Amino acid sequence: MIRRWGWLLAGVAGGALTLLLMVVLPPDRTIDNPAEFVLRLAPVVFAVLAIGGFPQRPGIGLALLAVVVVGYMGVVDTLYTLRVLGLADATDQAAAFPSFYQMAIFVNAFTILAVLFGYRLGGAPSGRVLRLGFAATLVLVSGLNDITFYYLYDWPDGRPERFAWASHITVFTGSPASPAGAIAFCAVHLLLAGAVLALPWLRTRLQTRLPSRPGSAASAPR
Repeated sequence: MIRRWGWLLAGVAGGALTLLLMVVLPPDRTIDNPAEFVLRLAPVVFAVLAIGGFPQRPGIGLALLAVVVVGYMGVVDTLYTLRVLGLADATDQAAAFPSFYQMAIFVNAFTILAVLFGYRLGGAPSGRVLRLGFAATLVLVSGLNDITFYYLYDWPDGRPERFAWASHITVFTGSPASPAGAIAFCAVHLLLAGAVLALPWLRTRLQTRLPSRPGSAASAPR
């Protein structure tokens, strides 16, 4: 029963947490502790699990992907534009920024999950979908976009010495990261993402390098 309907339970949990973060709790652009980091990331993890176990039924994939596109253009894009306009029109942009930032993170997660959902509906097995989903989640929290923003943005007062805005990195480093620290943080996550994607290959390589134990099926005479 759990194996059959586990994807639905994960989807309900992810949806409930998304409503909690996007509707119930006030927008907050900072992450103050590891527990809050887990709470913010949990909806994405549950969504990955739900998509990985989503039943593959021939004939409905095209319709479901059409629903995703319509949902993005009719709901997500409009909400994102409203947040951008709210930030641009605000007299106190510092106070308005958390609301925009909250929506920007949601759009990032939605994009990743939409790609993952299309991959699953295209016939990808659960194992590959889960590996791609967890690898993408690692990239999502890696700070890659913070690094590109840091180097591409035309800072009015000069480029800052610390990534003070990247609180999800600060939670693990203990203080706002330097550019070198942020790059190292990102590199570790990208390497982990690559390892997740290459897990079957790594497992095969490891098995071929390890000697067979005496009495095992591999070492038994034929």
